[in-house]
Amino acid sequence: MQAIPYIAAVSALAALVLAAFYYKDVSSAPAGNERMVSIMRQIQAGARAFLRQEYTWVAGFVVVMAVLIPVITGVALSFLSYLLGAVLSAGAGYAGMTVATMANARTTNAAIDGPAKALPLAFRGGAVMGFSVAGLSLLGLAFTYLLFVEWIGTDDAFEIFTAFGLGASSIALFARVGGGIYTKAADVGGDLVGKVEAGIPEDDPRNPATIADAVGDNVGDVAGMGADLFESYSGSLIAPVALTAFSLGLTAEMAGDDRTVQLLMFPMAIAFVGMVGAIIGSFAVRGGDSTDVKDLSKQLHRGTTVAMILTVIGTLIVGRIFFGDGALFDGWHGLPVSVIGGLAAGWGIGKVAEIWTSDHFAPVRRIASQAETGPATTVLSGVSAGMVSVAASVGLIAVGVLVAYWGGQQTLGDTTFGGVYGIAVAAVGMLATTGVVVSVDAYGPIADNAGGIAEMAELDPGVREVTDALDSLGNTTAAIAKGFAVGSAALTALALFKSFEVALQSAAAEQGESFALSLDIGAVDVFIGLFLGAMVPFLFAALTIDAVGRAANKMIEEVRRQFREIPGLREGTPGVEPDSAACVAISTRGSLREMLAPGALAVLVPLVIGFIDVDALGGFLAGALVTGFALAIFMANAGGAWDNAKKYIEAGAHGGKGSDPHKAAVVGDTVGDPFKDTSGPSMNILIKVMTIVSLVFASAFV
Repeated sequence: MQAIPYIAAVSALAALVLAAFYYKDVSSAPAGNERMVSIMRQIQAGARAFLRQEYTWVAGFVVVMAVLIPVITGVALSFLSYLLGAVLSAGAGYAGMTVATMANARTTNAAIDGPAKALPLAFRGGAVMGFSVAGLSLLGLAFTYLLFVEWIGTDDAFEIFTAFGLGASSIALFARVGGGIYTKAADVGGDLVGKVEAGIPEDDPRNPATIADAVGDNVGDVAGMGADLFESYSGSLIAPVALTAFSLGLTAEMAGDDRTVQLLMFPMAIAFVGMVGAIIGSFAVRGGDSTDVKDLSKQLHRGTTVAMILTVIGTLIVGRIFFGDGALFDGWHGLPVSVIGGLAAGWGIGKVAEIWTSDHFAPVRRIASQAETGPATTVLSGVSAGMVSVAASVGLIAVGVLVAYWGGQQTLGDTTFGGVYGIAVAAVGMLATTGVVVSVDAYGPIADNAGGIAEMAELDPGVREVTDALDSLGNTTAAIAKGFAVGSAALTALALFKSFEVALQSAAAEQGESFALSLDIGAVDVFIGLFLGAMVPFLFAALTIDAVGRAANKMIEEVRRQFREIPGLREGTPGVEPDSAACVAISTRGSLREMLAPGALAVLVPLVIGFIDVDALGGFLAGALVTGFALAIFMANAGGAWDNAKKYIEAGAHGGKGSDPHKAAVVGDTVGDPFKDTSGPSMNILIKVMTIVSLVFASAFV
C-alpha cells in the first residue's frame, strides 16, 4: 500500500506526457491563411497580457496568505504546500490557455475539410488543458503527501497537506471571477451593440469588441475553468485524507497501521484508476462527417464513456484488493459502490445539464418559441428552466449521498465516520475522469474561437456552419463540466465540513478542553450563521453580475464610439479597421479591479465569523453549501439554455438571424452570459474556499 503515492505520481506523469503529445500534435497542424494567423496572434497576445497582469495581482494575495497561515495556525511548513498548490494551479491554467490560443485558428482551418478533422483537433487542444490539470494536481498532491508524511514525517503533516487545497482554491477563485468578468464584459457589450443595434453578425470583423471576446473565451473559459477544475480535483482528494487524519487524530508517525494506511491510500488509488481510464478514453474521440449536434455529441462523448467504464471496472478491482480482507473491514464492496455512486451522480447531473441546455430537447426549444413574444418572456422561460433543473440535480445529489453513505458504512462499519468517508470518496469518483472531462469542456472555447476566426477572416459560409455546430455542442459540454464541478463541490464540502468539526475537537483537546460543534438551529448563533451563509452566495452573485454590467457598459460605450467616430467602420469600407486594443484594455482593467471584492469576501467572512463564534461558523458553512449549490446549477443551466436558444434561432428557427425573435434571444443570451460563465461557475469555488479556509484555520478558532 505504501507504493500507491508513487504509482499515482507515475500516472500523473503519464498524463503530462500525453498533454505534451497532444500539444505537439496541435502545434503541427496548419493555422490557415495570413489573415487567420494574424487574428490568432492578436488573441494570443491579449490572453497572455491579461494572465500576466492577473497573476501579478493575485500573487500579492498569495504571498499575504502564505505568511498568515503559519503565523495564525502555528504550522510553520504549511506555507510550502499552499504555495505549491497555487503555483501548479496557475501553471495548469496558463498551459491550457497557451494551447487553446493556437488551436483556434487550426480548428478553423480544419473545418474547411469538415467536422471529421475539426472536432478531434479541437478536442486535442482541450486535452492539453485536461491532462495538465489532472496531471499537475495528482502529481502535486502525491509529492506533498510523500514529502511531509512519508519522508519528513512532521507532526503537522496532514495540516500541511490540507493547505495545498487552499493554495489551489486561492488561484481558482480569482481566475474564475476575473476571467469570467473579462469574457462576459466583451461578449455582452459586443453582442448588444453589434447584433441588436448595428444588425451585424456575431464575430463580425467590424465589431471592435470581437477580439476582446475571443481573448475572454481563453482567459475565462479555459484558464479560469482549468484553475477551477484543478481546485475541484485537488479538493476531492484532500477531503477523505483529511477526514481520516483528523478523525483518527493522526500524525505522520501514527499513520502506519494497515487499516489507516488503506483509508489514506484508497483515494489516490481511485485517482490512478481514473487517470488511466481518462488517458485511454481520450484516444476514443473521433470526428464524423455530420454537422448534426447530436451526432457530434456522440463522437465527443465517446471518450468520456470509455473512461467511465474503465474507471468502474478499475474501482471494483481496487476495492477488492484494498478491502477484501475480512479481518480489517466488513463488506469490501461498500466503498467501491460509494465511488461508483459518485461517478453516476456526476454523470446524471451532466445529463440534466445536457437536457436543459441542448437544442435537441424541449427546454431550449421552449425558450426559443417564447422569443416570439419578446425579451421579457425569453428571460422568464430561461429562469424557469434553470430553476427546474435545480430540482433534478438536487434529487441526484441526494440519492448519490445516500448511496455513498450506505457504502461507507458497509465497509467501515455502522458509524458516522464510515458514512462520511463514503461521501468523501464519492467526490473522488465524480472527478476521477477529470482529464477527459476537462478536455471536453475546454474543447468548447476553442470551437467558439474557431467560429469567430472564420467570420473575421471572411471564409466561406460553409466553414462557419461547421464551427457553429461545434460551438453549439461546446455550450452543452461546458454545462456538463460545470455540473461535475458543482456536484463534487457539494460532496467535497460536506467531507471537509466534517473534517473541520473533528479538527476543532482535536485542537480543543490539545488545550485540555472538550468541544463539540453545535448545529442546533434552535441556538441563536447557529440560526444567525445559517442565514448569513445562505446570504453570501447571493451577495457574491450580485457582486460578480454587477461587475460584468459595469465593465460591459464601458464596452458598449466604446463600441458605439468607434462606430460613430471611425468613418466607414460600420459600413465595412475596405481598409478600415476597428481599434480592438481599446476594447481589450477595457476588459482587462475592469476585470482585474472588479475581481478583488468577491475574492476577499470568500476568504474574510468565514475568518471573521470563526473568530467570533465557531458554532455560528458551522451554521454559516451549512447555509452557504445549500444555497451555493442550488444557485450554481440554476445559473449554469439557465445561461446555457439561453445561449443555445439563440443559436437554435440563428440556425433558421423562428425567423432566423436578424428577426425580432432573434433580437429577443440575444437579450436572453446576454442575461445568461454572466450567469453561466461568471457567477455560476464561481459558486462551487466559493463553497469550497470558505470550507477549506475554516478547516485550515480551525486550530486558531479555539
